Formats: sequence, structure tokens, C-alpha cells
Amino acid sequence: MTIARKILPIFLICSLLTLFISALPSAAADIKSKTEIVTEIDEFVKKNMAVNHISGASLSIAYGEDAFYTQGYGAYSNGEKITATTPLPIASLSKSMTALAVLQLVDKGLIDLDAPFISYFPDITAADDRIDRITVRYMLNQTSGLNDKVNPDMTKSDQFQSLQEIKKSLELVVLANDPGETYRYHNPNYQFLALLVEQVSGQRFSEYLHDRIFEPLGMNDTYSVSTTQQINENSMIPQGHYLLLGKPISTAEPSWFIDGPAGVISTAEDMAKWMRAQYISRLLSPSLMEQYHAPGQHSSYGMGWLASSDNVWGRTISHSGILWSYKAEETVYLEKKLGITMMFDTGLNAFVDYSTFTRGIAQIMDEGKTEISIMNNRNMEAIMILLLMSTIFWKGFSIYRLKKSKKRLIAFRRKLIFTSVLTLIPVLVLLFLPPILSFIGGGRVLPWIGIWMMMPSFLLLLVILSLANIVSFICHCRIYNAKKVRALPDESGSFR
Repeated sequence: MTIARKILPIFLICSLLTLFISALPSAAADIKSKTEIVTEIDEFVKKNMAVNHISGASLSIAYGEDAFYTQGYGAYSNGEKITATTPLPIASLSKSMTALAVLQLVDKGLIDLDAPFISYFPDITAADDRIDRITVRYMLNQTSGLNDKVNPDMTKSDQFQSLQEIKKSLELVVLANDPGETYRYHNPNYQFLALLVEQVSGQRFSEYLHDRIFEPLGMNDTYSVSTTQQINENSMIPQGHYLLLGKPISTAEPSWFIDGPAGVISTAEDMAKWMRAQYISRLLSPSLMEQYHAPGQHSSYGMGWLASSDNVWGRTISHSGILWSYKAEETVYLEKKLGITMMFDTGLNAFVDYSTFTRGIAQIMDEGKTEISIMNNRNMEAIMILLLMSTIFWKGFSIYRLKKSKKRLIAFRRKLIFTSVLTLIPVLVLLFLPPILSFIGGGRVLPWIGIWMMMPSFLLLLVILSLANIVSFICHCRIYNAKKVRALPDESGSFR
């Protein structure tokens, strides 16, 4: 019994060791090498770009303390390849950098987050006394009471050229609602914050970003511009595109003042450094870093980031960037110390889900599998082309049949009423498209040039359907009048 008691533990230990050693090869086989992961990522990105007709992009992945992978895809119009050091607009990803600049000045005791914004501008006299209640925090959280309807942004006919010019708009505006009550995404909130940085620091905003953020992080190829014209004039930046029936159309970015909310130009290599700074804090005190990455009081939008948390990925901060001919996506998984940014030379499109890129790459990095979504630009544009062709054929055939119609006058009158109602639907949708999109987009007001570049295929369908319906209605009216004349009695009293 004593010998058995001594042998049994030894036997169990040996058995467990044998099982552990035998399991090692299979476990090792399941762990992908960096080369395998990178190959899988490249294949996924290229396939996703192809099915979405995206001509150029750059990718940045930060993992732990390293830039895990940076890469460029596609080429300039002259054939030069896009690389990890190619500058591209990051659009609204800039907001997190503007927020950081404000918080750095809070860290130094130069700004109070809960002080009225205009307390830093004694020369501003606001028409709406509620402006006095807008705090710096409300500006950061997008709860200032401003929105695109009361304070035009993209639809402003004469765009601002400098931050100093925007003070006039704060003097004249009447708020849409009381400050601190409602979340409304509004770019000028971050223009005002950039102006605040200039006011308090005594530096131009672009210089402050360079001296206090870009240079300390080693982001040597990153800089900030004030207007989209500066993007168009820079030959180092690949020209942007919009998608028309699945074809990338190169175009200049429409005129827009973007200093503060969307003016940063960066590279894949520099964005890796930026993302690492989010989980390896170097530029803010720990307490402010927590606030920086926290959601706001009325939404998940905090201070230049959308903040979320779940059981799978832990705490996450993210933001998308939208210009009409450029796009960007960024997600940082704080607890996993993983950051992914993609920048594209193609703008916002109704049929492209750009977030599938960052989501898919995150799944690959987590040693999972990812699939190309069937809801991609290639498939959706094919449907739109089919609808366009069907509309033209159907309306043409309907008009042909109409001329051959032998319906009696009463029946034709009913058809004419139905046709008039049918004609109005696409025309009304076309006329009221901006307010419809504003309602769907949470109050954002879009210019017609932006709507065209975002959904040209849908607009073409609406225009063709409207024109075809109008032609059909005119034909109905002419035939109805002809039938009505024939139904009248002639001079002898007989019907024609």
C-alpha cells in the first residue's frame, strides 16, 4: 500500500507530462507566424479593395510596442506605387489629435474643461446668451448645442480660410438646443477647439501639433493643413476618387475648411506611432488619459474618439474619417494593445463599408478567419446597372404599348391619374434628398456635390426614372386628349 501510494503520484505526473508534450506540436501548428498573418492580411486587403473598386490605400498596424506592419497598396495616377510613407488625408481622425492638444493644455493648468468656452475670448459678444454656457468639455463631446443647420459647415458658400475667421460665426449663431443636452456631430466644434489651442498656446494650431504631438512621437511626415485646396495642390498626395458605376473617377476634393476637425495628413508608418501612444501614454497624465478615452455623457462620443467596451475586445476607441474623395478608418484595442488604421484614396460611398477592412484585419490578428462581404461595391453597382437598364427598357416598352392602347376614355383617365402619382415619387425623392439624408445622418447637412460623389449611381437612377416618368406622363396626356377629342360629337351630332 505504501509503495502504491508513492508510485501513483509519479505515474500521474508522468502521464500529464506525456499528454502535454504530445499536445505541443499540434498547438504550435495552430499558432501562425508573422509571415503567415501578413500574407493573409495582404490577400484580404487586396481582395476587399478589388471588389470595392478602391484604387489605392495604406495600412498601419501597431501591436504592443512595435509597428507590427505597415504597407501601401495601389498607385498614383502616374504609376508610382503607394507605400507606407505615402502621405494621405486622415480626415476626421484628426479630431482625436485636436482633443489631445486641448487636454495637454488642461494638463498644464491653462484650460479648464468645465469653464465656458468664450471665457477665453473676451472679444466675442454672442447674440445667443446660451453661448456663455458652452463649456470646453461640451465642445469636445459634441454637445455644444450647435449643428449643421444653424451653423453651416460643408454647405457654407464662402468657406473660411483661417481659424481667426470662425469667431464671427459664434457671435451670430442661435443654438439649436441648450448646451450639454444633445449629441450632434458637428465639425465646427473642433474648429473652435483648434482656435482655443491657438489662443491659449500663442502658436498657430498646425505649429502646436508639430511641436507638441508629431515631433515628440517621431511622426516626422505628418502635418496639418487648413483647407482642402492645400490637399489638391500637393503633388505628393495621391489624387482622390469617387466611384461611378463601379469605376474610380479621379477628382479634386471640393472646397472645405478643415483646420481642427479634418486637416491632418499622415502616413502609415506615422499612424503606427500615433496608435501606440494611445496605450503607452507619453503625452498626458494618467487621469486625463482615462478621460481622453472615455465615452461622453450623452453618447459613446467622448473626446475625439468613439469609446466602447465588450467582453471580447475589451476597451476600444475608434473613429472614421470622411472626405468626398478620401476615407480613413482607425480602431485601437486598448487592452490588447492593438491598433489598426487604413487610409484610402477613394471617398465616402453608399455601397462601400470601409469598416470591414479594420474589422477583418483585427479578426486575422486575433488568429481568426474573415470573409469578404457580399454587400460590396461590385455587387451593388451591378444591381444598380441592371436597374438602370431595366428602367430604360421598361419605360420605353410602356410608352410603345401606350400608343397601341385601345382602352376606353374612362379607363385611360384612371391610368393617367395613377401615372401622375407614379411620376411624382422619384421627382420628390430627388428634390428632397438633402433633408432625407440629413434626417438619416443625425442632422448632418450635405452639399449636392457631396451627395453626388457619395451616391452617383443612385442619383443617376433617380434622374433617369424621373425623366422617363415625365416623358411617360406627357405621352399619357397627349393620348388622353386625343381620345377625349375623338369622343366629342361633330357638327352633325355624331361621335367621331
